[in-house]
Amino acid sequence: MTSKYNIMGLTNFITGILLLAIFGAISCQTKTNEGKSAGTMGDIVKDIHSFSQPNEAVVRHMNLDLYVDFAQKQIRGTAELEFVAKPNAEKLILDTKNLKIESITYANGDKAAYKLLEEDPIFGSALEVKLNGSINKIIIKYATGHGAEALQWLGATQTADKTDPFLFTQSQAILARSWIPLQDSPGVRFTYTAKVTVPKGFLVLMSAENPQQASEDGIYHFKMEQPIPSYLMALAVGRIDFAPIGVRTGVYAELSMLGRAKSEFSEMEDMLRIAEKLYGEYRWGRYDLIVLPPSFPFGGMENPRITFATPTILAGDKSLTSLVAHELAHSWSGNLVTNATWSDFWLNEGFTVYFETRIMEALKGKDYADMLSALSQQGLEEEVANFMDSGQESDTKLKLDLTGRNPDDGVTSIAYDKGYFFLKYLEEYVGREKFDVFLKKYFEELAFTSNNTERFLIYLNENLFKKNGLKPMADLNDWVYGTGLPESMPKVHSARFEEIDSALLQWKEGNIAFSTEAWSSHEWVHFIKNLPYEMDQKSMTQLDAQFDFTHSGNAEILGVWYVHCARHLYQSSFEAMEQFLVTTGRRKFLTPIYGELITTAKGKDLALSIYKNARPNYHFVAISSLDKLLY
Repeated sequence: MTSKYNIMGLTNFITGILLLAIFGAISCQTKTNEGKSAGTMGDIVKDIHSFSQPNEAVVRHMNLDLYVDFAQKQIRGTAELEFVAKPNAEKLILDTKNLKIESITYANGDKAAYKLLEEDPIFGSALEVKLNGSINKIIIKYATGHGAEALQWLGATQTADKTDPFLFTQSQAILARSWIPLQDSPGVRFTYTAKVTVPKGFLVLMSAENPQQASEDGIYHFKMEQPIPSYLMALAVGRIDFAPIGVRTGVYAELSMLGRAKSEFSEMEDMLRIAEKLYGEYRWGRYDLIVLPPSFPFGGMENPRITFATPTILAGDKSLTSLVAHELAHSWSGNLVTNATWSDFWLNEGFTVYFETRIMEALKGKDYADMLSALSQQGLEEEVANFMDSGQESDTKLKLDLTGRNPDDGVTSIAYDKGYFFLKYLEEYVGREKFDVFLKKYFEELAFTSNNTERFLIYLNENLFKKNGLKPMADLNDWVYGTGLPESMPKVHSARFEEIDSALLQWKEGNIAFSTEAWSSHEWVHFIKNLPYEMDQKSMTQLDAQFDFTHSGNAEILGVWYVHCARHLYQSSFEAMEQFLVTTGRRKFLTPIYGELITTAKGKDLALSIYKNARPNYHFVAISSLDKLLY
C-alpha cells in the first residue's frame, strides 16, 4: 500500500529547481566541521516539536554554570546563550518546560524584556526574549521545577552501592527543555562549556570532555567543541569510579559494579576500530560508557563521548554487548549526522541498527549478525501487525506524521528495524562494496549537520544511484512513505536459529535431551519467544524446572519469560517477577510484561499492585508510557 505522500516515483520526485535548491542547501551544510556552527541561517527544517524559530535567530554556543542540589532535588544556575540572528529579527525563542526563570540580561548587563507563554502539556512553554540591537548574547538565571522530566533523582537505596544519592538526565526526545532553556530541536546544533558544582566526593560526567576521578572541591569544568543537538545534553552525578579499557575507551560505574562492567565491555576498543574501518574517523575524541542505576529507562543513550547504559546488559558473558555496538554506531548515525526532526527519527535509528549489525558481524561473525537480524525481523513483524490491528497503519511509515503528538510515539520498531531493512535492501540492490563507499561519504560530507528524509532521498539518488549508473528501485517510495512492509523486504536466514527451532520441535514432542551449553542470550530469547502461545501450568513448571528461567541472571531472558508467566498467571514466578519489575526501569521490558498482565482481571490486580510500589523507581519516560497503559 502506498501513502498519500506518493510522489510518482523517486526519479520524477528529484527533478525540478526546488529540489535542486534543497540539495544546494545540503551542499552548504557539508562544508562545516567540528568547532563551527552546522548549517546556515535559513536552511534549518521547521520542527513541529519546538517553539523556536532558528531561521530567524539560532543559538550557536552555550555556557552553563550549574549547582546540583540533592536536598531540594533541583538544579540552579545560569545559561549564557550566544546566538546569530537575522538583521530584522525581533526575538529569540527558546523552549522551556516548568523552568523557574529568575532573570534574563543582555551581555552588557541590561535587563532583557521577555515573556513566558502559556504551557502546553507536551511541549512546555515558549520563552520569547526581545533582541537588543547587535548584542548576540543573553544570560538566563533559572532553576528547574518540581518533577523536571529529564531528571532522575535517586536515593541511596536506589543505587547499586546504596551509600549516596545519584542524579542522571535523559534529554531525548524533547526533555532537555525541562533542565536547560534552549532551542530543543534536533535540527539546531551548538557547542557548549559548563561549570557544575556538586557535593564533595561526587563525580560529575557530561556529554563532553570528562574527568576520570572526583575533584577535591566538588567543582567541575566541561567543554564540548563539536556542535551537538539539545537531546544529546547529558549529566550524571554520583559516587562513580572509572576503569580504562583501551587507549580511547573506558567505563564508569559505581564501585561495586566497576569490575563486572570492565570485564563485560572489554571489546569496546575493538568495536571502535571496526567502526572506523567501516565508515571513517571517530570524531569525538574518547568513547566511554557509564553503567547507570537500574531505573534508566532505555538500554542505552548515545550521549557524545559517553554512552549512558542500563545495568541489564551486564550478563556476565558479553552476550548483550551488541547494545554497546549500537550506541557506538550512533557516534556516526545520529550524533554526527542527525535527524532534522523527530518525524525523521528513522534516519538515526535505522542507520544505527544497520551499522551495529555490521560491527557485530566483523567482531563475532556472520552467523552471529544473522541472529541479530532475525530478532529484528521478528520484532518488526510483531510491531507492524499490532499497528495494523489497532488501526494505526500510518505509524508503520518510515517518514512519520507526529503533528500534535509526543515524539516518543515514534520510538518503535519501525524507525529501528524497518529503517534497518530498508538500508539492507539498498545494500543488496547495489552491492555491499558500493553501499559502504556511499555511507562513508555520507558521514564525511554531512558531518555535524542535520538531515531530513526528503534531503536524504535526493542525496541517495545523486551519490548512490546516479554515481553507479543505476535507477532507483521501483518500490523505493513505498518503503519510505508506504504503510506496512513491502514485498521486497530482505529475507533473513539464521543457521543458529534453525538449530533452536529443531530444539523447540523436540521439546514439543517431549524430548528434552538436546544440548544448550553453547547457546547465547539471543538463542535463549528465540527459544522462549517461540514457545507455544498457550501453555498449561504443567508445561510452565516443567520448563522452569529444566531451565530455571524464573531466576535467570540475564535480563533479556527474564524479559521474554515473564511475558509467558504473565500470560499464564504462572504463580511460582510472581515473587521474582515483581522484584524484576520493581528494580528494573528499562521500558523495553516493562511494557510487554505489564501489558500481558492486564489482559486478565487477576493479572491486572497484580500489575496495579506491583506498579504502585515500582512507579517511584521509574524515570518519567517509563512512567509516561505505563500510566497510559495501566490507568
